[in-house]
Amino acid sequence: MLTVVGLAHQRRFSQLVYRRVFTSTRMAASRPVDWKAAAPEPLPGTATFAAQASLPLLPVPELQQTLTRLKDSLRPLAWSDDELTAVEAKITEFGTGKGLELHQRLLDRAKHHRHWLEEWWDDTAYLGYRESVVVNVSYYYGFDSHPPLNYRGPLSVLRAAYLARATMLFREQYKLGLLKPDATKEGPICMDSYRLMFDCCRVPGPEGLDWCVTYAKPGDTGDSGHIIVFRNNRPWKVQTAVNGRILSTEELQTSIQYIVDNSDGEYPGVGVLATNNRDVWAKDYTELASSPHNAAILQDIQSAAFIISLDSSSPITPKHHSRALWHGDVSNGIPIGLQNRWVDKAVHYIVFDNGAAGIMGEHSAMDGTPIVRLVDDVLSAIARSPSERGELSGRVASHLRFVTPPIPLDWQLSPDTVKAIDAANAAAVQLIGTQEMGFILTKYGKSEIKRFGVSPDSWAQMIVQLAYRRLLGGAERVGGTYEAASTRRFFKGRTEAIRVVSAESDAWAASMDAPDVAPEEKKRLFQAAVAKHGKVARAAGNGEGIDRYLLGLKKLLRPGEEVPALFTDPLFVRSSYWVVSTSAVFSKHFPVYGWGEVVPDGFGVAYMTGFDDRLQYTISSRKEMPNARFCEEISRAAEDLYDLHVHLVRRRRKSTSQGSADTSSSDA
Repeated sequence: MLTVVGLAHQRRFSQLVYRRVFTSTRMAASRPVDWKAAAPEPLPGTATFAAQASLPLLPVPELQQTLTRLKDSLRPLAWSDDELTAVEAKITEFGTGKGLELHQRLLDRAKHHRHWLEEWWDDTAYLGYRESVVVNVSYYYGFDSHPPLNYRGPLSVLRAAYLARATMLFREQYKLGLLKPDATKEGPICMDSYRLMFDCCRVPGPEGLDWCVTYAKPGDTGDSGHIIVFRNNRPWKVQTAVNGRILSTEELQTSIQYIVDNSDGEYPGVGVLATNNRDVWAKDYTELASSPHNAAILQDIQSAAFIISLDSSSPITPKHHSRALWHGDVSNGIPIGLQNRWVDKAVHYIVFDNGAAGIMGEHSAMDGTPIVRLVDDVLSAIARSPSERGELSGRVASHLRFVTPPIPLDWQLSPDTVKAIDAANAAAVQLIGTQEMGFILTKYGKSEIKRFGVSPDSWAQMIVQLAYRRLLGGAERVGGTYEAASTRRFFKGRTEAIRVVSAESDAWAASMDAPDVAPEEKKRLFQAAVAKHGKVARAAGNGEGIDRYLLGLKKLLRPGEEVPALFTDPLFVRSSYWVVSTSAVFSKHFPVYGWGEVVPDGFGVAYMTGFDDRLQYTISSRKEMPNARFCEEISRAAEDLYDLHVHLVRRRRKSTSQGSADTSSSDA
């Protein structure tokens, strides 16, 4: 495992340093078995990881109970009674035959693995996926505006400096073990993925499996390290601490302004290589790292605490802000945004010329919630009162000099790498050109939904179900709806699938366009659909879902064993073909948030339910899909559902008022 401390980048290296850098990079050519274990925890005995040892382990669900839930989830997706009867027979056969044996194997595995799913999920869902991480895997959070300050000069420079210092302070708190652990009202949740938040990087695997290298050191107290700042495709190494002191915002601002002032001209967009197909990137990475000079730059990037890209774009609208974060702008056939990034870093801020900003998340090592915590803490610290912000600033002097000047990291490119950049540019432009995006805000939010006594998440999900049914217009459904459920209440837990489509949700959605169904009956059907969604969501969050468990059983088939008929059944396969893939996070600081669809003929639905005055949806799809129509249907469904509840509330009030009047008249 590559755990050596990053070497200082210099324009000239001694022969010894050349040898060490090249050897270290070559060590990464084959994936270490224990690559994840190399990332250290914070200082032992401290608060951040205090609850880890007491977290329950991810359970192995019961076979028969899971198969019962599976049957229930398949009924609304069946195209005919015969198709449903056929898959139910295969489920019964599996549950009384091979399934029993595979279940026992999974129980045996769970005895020897503290998390029986971890390795399989890391590789199957992320590290073994070979298409571009851009659009297909990475997600983004867009930030609200920077607090008003009396400052002369580019807002982008100031904003980058504040983000850098606030994030370094968060990193320091984490490494000292002083970061308050994440928790829900039910109790603490797992903090394990934070180990791969800073000082690490995903690397492309030449044998079809990527991994993350870490440069974090056991016992590190967070008061040292560097970041990488990209400007005009040129990476710069910026020291963020000296002699045990994290640099002030003003010192970081001086360094970042220096970078802006000294990055004019054209620099090769080497960063675009990481946006290509992962197998292609692995080949290009090997060529790039074959130069000891370039290997040292790669090491500086990988060992950086995090990255800030200073982007030349100036997005104003929510849609442009979203797309500029998601995949960057294209200008004259060149993906100028992606050339100026390194998409394999876990924490990658993007600051635009007009001061707009956000983060692009690398998904393999962690899900979105730890990054939400990071960014929410960072932006909340920056947004505090001027006096508190002064403490964040860490002022040390009125006239500042560089503590350590930023160092430009200029590549030495072979003809093969130049060709690879051209090919990656073309692939990126083609990929970006396939995508469409819609952005929706409703006229009401969480406060109104709670007034109706409904879970905002279930409400938002039922809107999507009604909209998608209307979009289909009677056509057969070709897949299911996925919602991510967090399983972080378990040790090393990540996510489980909530199968949103149910007989109850279908019955309610059908009723909404049935003129002969009374409003009271529509409300009753809606309540049944919400109750079913809540039940399925709770089971998934409790580690009693369907999909991760069945993945585990499939993984335990041995070479030469016959694949059970259930696993190839058309209806079973269709049920996990996620034509509507949904997920929700929330931060008051995120006006935009999103990611891509997961199947070619599907939609990615990123939504937020935490705002009192609005629900927020971002809809991604390929251009051939009816994205605009789906957005229209979501807006219409949101209004129809709201109107249904308002109508019934008004009718109830009117009835109550008339009843009171009748009583008064009778008394008189």
